[in-house]
Amino acid sequence: MKMLTPVLLSGGVGSRLWPVSRESHPKQFQPLAGELSMLQETLKRTTGLDEFSPVVVCNEEHRFMVAEQLRQVDLKASALILEPVGRNTAPAVALAALYAVEHDPEALLLVLPADHVIQDVEAFVAAVGKAVPMAQQGHLMTFGVVPSSAETGYGYIKCGDSLGEGLFGLERFEEKPDAATAAAYLDSGSYLWNSGMFLLGAAAYLEELGAHAPEILSCCQDAMKGANRDMDFVRPEPAIFDGCPSDSIDYAVMENTDRGGVVSLDCGWSDVGAWSALWDVADRDDEGNASRGDVILDNCKDSYFYSDSRLVAATGVDGLVVVETADAVLVADRDKVQDVKRIVNTLKAQERPEVSLHRRVYRPWGSYESLVTADRFQVKRIIVDPGERLSLQMHHHRAEHWIVVSGTAEVTCEDRIFMLGEDESTYIPLGNKHRLANPGRIPLELIEVQSGTYLGEDDIVRFDDQYGRNS
Repeated sequence: MKMLTPVLLSGGVGSRLWPVSRESHPKQFQPLAGELSMLQETLKRTTGLDEFSPVVVCNEEHRFMVAEQLRQVDLKASALILEPVGRNTAPAVALAALYAVEHDPEALLLVLPADHVIQDVEAFVAAVGKAVPMAQQGHLMTFGVVPSSAETGYGYIKCGDSLGEGLFGLERFEEKPDAATAAAYLDSGSYLWNSGMFLLGAAAYLEELGAHAPEILSCCQDAMKGANRDMDFVRPEPAIFDGCPSDSIDYAVMENTDRGGVVSLDCGWSDVGAWSALWDVADRDDEGNASRGDVILDNCKDSYFYSDSRLVAATGVDGLVVVETADAVLVADRDKVQDVKRIVNTLKAQERPEVSLHRRVYRPWGSYESLVTADRFQVKRIIVDPGERLSLQMHHHRAEHWIVVSGTAEVTCEDRIFMLGEDESTYIPLGNKHRLANPGRIPLELIEVQSGTYLGEDDIVRFDDQYGRNS
């Protein structure tokens, strides 16, 4: 098999999987369907192919999260392309294609959303193998999943003439249908689910994008010409990319090209677009219940339970989804979970932090978790990874007390630099320049007590930051 470049699209938010999936830590970074995160599972399944190194296209805000998740599975990306703003899949794939042709004009891109589940990896690898010769001939191949039901939550692909075993011409895409239309698609045998996965030549994709969506191609070319390159990070020029039209690869290219093809895929696929999809792919008990975390059930049927931080107990319920996190609980009819997005829209309208932030917030240096929040004070648990350090910073409206629970802290406060061990503490007065670092080999854990008139995260003035976040 010709060498492939996997392109992982990791820009989604997964709002229908709220409250676990949120803007600051969306579903692709969560271990929702196994021990590894969905991003890591996607990377892992590509190791069965004759390829590597992957290109990951992600949000600028998630760059260190992606890098850390790659490190955890001992993989290195050839590039992390950081979108300053989301502009849908057509520009995202264009950025990856432009990067790829710089290094190999004949590069083949295996485009994969980072948040899908594939249960039969061997069948997936076999389907990729069938598609490669077609892509080498200039076809833009999309993977159509053999439907197992008249699903209304997926788009469909109408297959054209057979091009070989499991290979077809691409006749057209269909939007998510109503139940009657979905049943007709299933009965016809000519329709497959639209998986959003593609195998295509980088140069061929750019040619077709230029023919059918030239403004997108032009913006992406100019943004990549002005890109800032820092280690593995590639940052397209923000002002140019911000003006790029937003469109999907389906609308911008695949619906218009005469070079499209379809490879049939039967591999236990799911886009995990809602909580019901996790119930579909999970192991279930004799009563049809799936659960994750600390869950006790009595006389429950066909339901999904997710516990993140405390015991969830249920009795006498049927067909529910119950999801618990440290700061929110979702209860929904399993057949109505697509409507969770309406709750997310309500949270946005009310400007509630639960729409974007978990109680535990991940940062390039580690994480922090809000334990108590009240008028004029806040208590946080802070974990700094080995060898990492926070920015040199100052606050206008709050002072801080730090108490080390485990590990060793290197503290900078104005012109003093000193060490703190377990059970030791220090005080950072309002207005003082300060920095926290972990020089040790184990995580540094401390309790921070903030006090002052304003405790928002935007009360930070950064003077020096190794992650490029200077004020």
